[in-house]
Amino acid sequence: MYQKKSDRDPVGAVVTALVGAGAATSFAVARGQSPWVAMGITVFAASIALLCDRFGWL
Repeated sequence: MYQKKSDRDPVGAVVTALVGAGAATSFAVARGQSPWVAMGITVFAASIALLCDRFGWL
């Protein structure tokens, strides 16, 4: 009935989010986006992934 909280490593969730967001934002930088905006997007995505992993969302 209730979902069991995952026992995954939070560092793994952050690394996965950084790699995924980094791949997408590196493409955006290649197309002319500011590298600072891309870094902000990457850090934001990693933060959201860590929150989702920590609280069992999604």
